[in-house]
Amino acid sequence: MKRKERQHLKENELAQTIASAADFVESNRQTLLVAAAAVVVVAVVAGGVYAYMSRTDSRGQDLLASAMTALNAPVVPVTSTAAAPGELPAAASMSAVGSYPTQEAKLNAALPKLKAAADAFPDSPAGVTARYHYAGTLAALGRHQEAIQAFDEVTARAGDSIYARMAALGKADTQSKAGQFDQAIATWKSLVDRKDASIPEDALLMELARAYQSKGNIDEAKKTFTQIVEQHPTSPYAAEARAELESLKG
Repeated sequence: MKRKERQHLKENELAQTIASAADFVESNRQTLLVAAAAVVVVAVVAGGVYAYMSRTDSRGQDLLASAMTALNAPVVPVTSTAAAPGELPAAASMSAVGSYPTQEAKLNAALPKLKAAADAFPDSPAGVTARYHYAGTLAALGRHQEAIQAFDEVTARAGDSIYARMAALGKADTQSKAGQFDQAIATWKSLVDRKDASIPEDALLMELARAYQSKGNIDEAKKTFTQIVEQHPTSPYAAEARAELESLKG
């Protein structure tokens, strides 16, 4: 076949393809318009969701930063009658902004800021972080039952993040401090049973043994201290566990 004829055939094929495409578009115009509109809507929605999430994350981080500034502020007594001239910290003598006269005053100032940050965007990383610190602040203020509830909410919202595990530890510790030894023991045992590699088992067993001691359940305390000594002989808690065992035997 001559070159000129081949070229002519190719041109005819192209013309036929274009004509077919035009016919398809014409006969399916409505369907194609709907599909195109749907693509545009999906793109707009996706862009809106992304923009909203970005704004939410930014606002949540701002609220968390404000709360943490209060929580981490220095404690500096404003006056001190016992201090000799020149011994009073400069920040205290000037009533420095961001400092508090007592630890309790600082915690009480940080508490509403942490709660606001936690409640504004409760399921965001910033919100979960804020609620964890809110729970810890309640515990430090001796508001144990409120702290336990807040730790539970952190666990419910944190998924598999580090804050879920930290909240469980905080809850068990708060239960012990509140004198809720049965509940604390149950929480410590559940943590031991999880076999979570990120939380050292020897540390959990030590807390469990102390909870048994505090409750007055000496037999279970002995068993748990023995478990530390036998299963974790190189643990930094092993020496303390041996000492506790000797004390309990005596």
